[in-house]
Amino acid sequence: MQIPVTVMDPLNRFVTGLEKENFRVFEDKKEQVVTAFSSEDAPLSVGVVFDCSGSMGAKLEKSRQAVAQFFKTANPEDEFFLVQFNDRAELVQPFTTSLEQIQNRLTFTQSKGRTALLDAIYLALHQMKKGRNPRKALLVISDGGDNNSRYTEGEIKNLVREADVQIYAIGIFEPVSARGRTAEELNGPGLLSEIAEQTGGRQFPVENLNELPDIAAKIGIELRNQYLLGYSPANQQRDGKYRRVQVKLVQPRGLPPLRAFWRMGYYAPLQ
Repeated sequence: MQIPVTVMDPLNRFVTGLEKENFRVFEDKKEQVVTAFSSEDAPLSVGVVFDCSGSMGAKLEKSRQAVAQFFKTANPEDEFFLVQFNDRAELVQPFTTSLEQIQNRLTFTQSKGRTALLDAIYLALHQMKKGRNPRKALLVISDGGDNNSRYTEGEIKNLVREADVQIYAIGIFEPVSARGRTAEELNGPGLLSEIAEQTGGRQFPVENLNELPDIAAKIGIELRNQYLLGYSPANQQRDGKYRRVQVKLVQPRGLPPLRAFWRMGYYAPLQ
């Protein structure tokens, strides 16, 4: 079992240079033996899930810039695909190592229609099965909740738990004071947060569009500064049950209190 872990200090800076001894892993509250440990930048398979619904109009340009900034952190062996969504989700560019192909596709994006966010995440997780790198992540850029999907929240949450994919979301939300927020938009931040945190990723809310590119770059850097902890689960039963994972940091001397983010669990295999 591989668990990617991000470690932050109180000022939200990445903490690098920790050793295997700084981590303890528990599965269903029982401590596990960490057998593999690495902190190098391993190649990624990444899906970009891009909202082009009607409400995105004025936000499209900054959202494109955000993808460009995210790509600046890429590694030559990374591969990417692009899913766009409005009324429905569409795989616009299958896996490619050419960032230009994806950026060219985004150039022609137009904003219209409703928001099939859950269907887009479903499609992206399905496409990710073709990814060839062991580390997999989705970058979701969207401005609101879902109002047009066939899949339900429950179905997507289960799928996300099963998939070994870290999900990072940039939620571009109208300020709370803005009257124009629909019920879906009000639910959007909660929905994206819940989905992302399950996987060890996070959701970054944006109210000021100018912050978008910086936040995307930060996500890219976070993916490059993770620790990978590997262990063989002590519980070898193949019962298909959900196993909760907890990572505890052994605080290094002389450093301020650190926080860890990790994937919260996985389903055991059935056969």
